[in-house]
Amino acid sequence: MKGEAVRTATGLLRRHWVFGLLLAAGLMLRVFVQVSYQPALLFIDSVKYLFGTQTGTTAVGAYDPIGYTLLVLAPLTKVADLACAALLQHLAGLAMAAGLYVLMLRRGVTRWLATVAVAPALLDAYQLNAEQTIMPDVLFEALLVAGIALLLWRPRPGLVLVILGGLALGASAPVRQVGEALIAPALVYVVAAAPGWRRRVLHGAVLTVCFALPVVGYMTYSAVILQYGFELSNMGSAYLYGRTAHAADCATLKITAIEQPLCPSAPVSAALGVDGLVNAQASPRVLYEPVDVYRGKLIDTMPLQRALGYSVLRQQPVRVAGDIARDAVKLFALTRNTAQGDTPVTRWQFQTSYPYYPAAIARHGPNSASRIFSLAGGGGNPRVNATAATALRYYQLHGGYTPGPVFLLGLLAGTAGIFAGWRRDRGHALACLLIIGCAVSVLLGADLYEFSWRYQLPALVTLPVAGAFGVTALVRAARARRHQAEAIPAGPVAEPGHPPNDLAITGSEQVPS
Repeated sequence: MKGEAVRTATGLLRRHWVFGLLLAAGLMLRVFVQVSYQPALLFIDSVKYLFGTQTGTTAVGAYDPIGYTLLVLAPLTKVADLACAALLQHLAGLAMAAGLYVLMLRRGVTRWLATVAVAPALLDAYQLNAEQTIMPDVLFEALLVAGIALLLWRPRPGLVLVILGGLALGASAPVRQVGEALIAPALVYVVAAAPGWRRRVLHGAVLTVCFALPVVGYMTYSAVILQYGFELSNMGSAYLYGRTAHAADCATLKITAIEQPLCPSAPVSAALGVDGLVNAQASPRVLYEPVDVYRGKLIDTMPLQRALGYSVLRQQPVRVAGDIARDAVKLFALTRNTAQGDTPVTRWQFQTSYPYYPAAIARHGPNSASRIFSLAGGGGNPRVNATAATALRYYQLHGGYTPGPVFLLGLLAGTAGIFAGWRRDRGHALACLLIIGCAVSVLLGADLYEFSWRYQLPALVTLPVAGAFGVTALVRAARARRHQAEAIPAGPVAEPGHPPNDLAITGSEQVPS
């Protein structure tokens, strides 16, 4: 028995040795990161996820859904420190790559192509940085990958897989609100993959209900426990303002006099960007404090911000669409750069010393990283291994990331696979449809309100995989056409002046279409 297990393991290693080497490289990089920054990296929003559900501190959790807190941090920090949270996220990164590799092999993608497709998830330094940081991005990726893998595990997913896939994708929305958009590609896929109209109706209804359960459950928790209201986030109006104000031409925009101070000048808009217009202290939405002279009180400007946003959408929709498009194509740039007004990419890069953010994560005082770690289960003071951190930073800045053209190639190949394989290889065409749909939903969905390199991380686990399925569909479609052409008989040649005989006509009619 033991000898057979050894032979089986040896056979697996021989067949998948390239992926094994890649997985080992990914593991070593993650060990390096874990050793470099202890107990974990913190970001500006980390405090919100660590303490947002505690009595008296719920205000810090009022901006985004805190499913990450409920699913990971709250239970984990009761028994371990944040180093374990980072460790779990590193393991999730390895598991996502392994799961996608197995899925692709199961669905007929060649070993070398599947290995290439998971390389970004294993080796990209921005992914490694996210896994070491106390933020919800890795959990969101894991739920996205789980949902895709469950729905694609079989060419025609059964009811159990539809239920599990719907729950996984639905659970992503309370982690990051953009997960709400995943219902569209998932619903299209299960309806298209199911045989017969009865099965399509059943699978579509079941997926919708299962997707809605985690979303409605969290919204109920938000209304009853957190008392934020029956919603995933209360920042929709603020981000609507940020995106539309950034795109607006205030000189030609027709708005009321009380709204005009909220519309930024072109230099202010360019300098602050969407994120600055939403969060910076220099934003018009922060500086503008109109007073109700009859009551002697400040006027809440949130309704005015919403009104401004809707005015821009109605009067200048092309400018808003162009603003979003300019952000969306940044993903395909050869290098990772920060354009004017963007959230700095340096926030997601390894530093040679522990990174601090004034007024949020400080070196000393009540907001110090040491105090945060102490309140969140221990782990000691923040520590950096300077030698390892320097090596990681060099790796990240000098090629340790996925160039944008790789994502573009995956998008184009996956899209081509949908059309090329629809008639001859429906299974792979539908797989491309689901993965491309999920990628566009979460990437473009994030770009609708703000561009950040952090929000582009799901591209690592979607677009290269879609490209692998697309190439497979294209190759199979080409082979099918070649075999079809080879199978067409030439037929007898008629002598000059004589029509082909009946046998020749019959033979031509029997040529497969």
